[in-house]
Amino acid sequence: MFTKKCLQLCFLPLLLLNITISSYSQKDTSVSNSIVETSIKNVNKKNKIINDTSKAVHQVMVAPFYFDEVHPKNKNRIRLVTIGNIAGYGLAMAGFYSAWYKDYPQSGFHFFNDNKEWLQVDKVGHMYGAYIESKGSMEMWKWAGLPRKQRIWIGGLSGAVYQTVIETLDGFSKDWGWSWGDFAANILGSGLLVSQELLWNEQRVDLKFSFHRKDYGEPMLNTRADSLYGKNILNRMLKDYNGQTYWLSANLKSFFPKSNFPAWLNVAVGYGAEGMFGAEENRWKNSEGNYITRYDIDRYRQWYIAPDINFTKIKTKSKFLKATFFVLNSFKFPLPSIGFSKKGVEWNWLHF
Repeated sequence: MFTKKCLQLCFLPLLLLNITISSYSQKDTSVSNSIVETSIKNVNKKNKIINDTSKAVHQVMVAPFYFDEVHPKNKNRIRLVTIGNIAGYGLAMAGFYSAWYKDYPQSGFHFFNDNKEWLQVDKVGHMYGAYIESKGSMEMWKWAGLPRKQRIWIGGLSGAVYQTVIETLDGFSKDWGWSWGDFAANILGSGLLVSQELLWNEQRVDLKFSFHRKDYGEPMLNTRADSLYGKNILNRMLKDYNGQTYWLSANLKSFFPKSNFPAWLNVAVGYGAEGMFGAEENRWKNSEGNYITRYDIDRYRQWYIAPDINFTKIKTKSKFLKATFFVLNSFKFPLPSIGFSKKGVEWNWLHF
């Protein structure tokens, strides 16, 4: 019953959003399409069928990821992106539910204030999720040929909607609830994308993610980590906030266009935390029902500064590499970093 309810809540707003976008966007395709059709008629008609078929296959397989191209509005692409959004997000939510929610008890919808938990690393994670989803959605609508402001706002709205669906799932989970702090972080993540596109027509500052699996050194702590965060690498990436770092990565050449900086060189500022074996304190029940307190383990924030690579600024004619670089740019490239915390300053030769 809960699973059915969650799926309904997941798909209903997404379906309404995409149907609205599809219907609205197709209203004014006639002018753009007539221009395209007039140009096509001037092409050698004998090769038209072959060329159009080849082009269509190419667009479905490769062109959605070739983001430098500017395309006229195309209702078939709009339908394709709409269907792809619904199907892709549905599969992603099914996997996310399996990894995160299915093993936890459910309840009626309720609210929960978790703003003091996990030293706010989870809030930055919500920002990152909304930002990345907005960015991918915006580029897909760009390929579909939507005008600049339409794709910016629709992309930004998509990320906020997708993350809000996850927040709704939290609202039905007994151990969590709808968090206004999470919702605000979702809006900030999408807002980071929208504001930069409207101001600069590019992402000069990217929000990125890095992760390293931690060995906590003690059997007790590793057992606690397995219970709290899961054992496989996907669960750890999603849940183990001790191993996560989130980065604001600024492209130097974009801010200083007359400089001699390489176009791909970024400087990144990162945020993470350590020593967390509970949401607000290091106290928990073991399998025998006895409380364990580990107040001897400090919970503390960490800040980092490091060089980074903006893969989307690397010039290449390969459309496959362009797609690969776009995906890679969601993650901080492993490089040396300097860390700052209440424990002092540290040097990391390779920061994952």
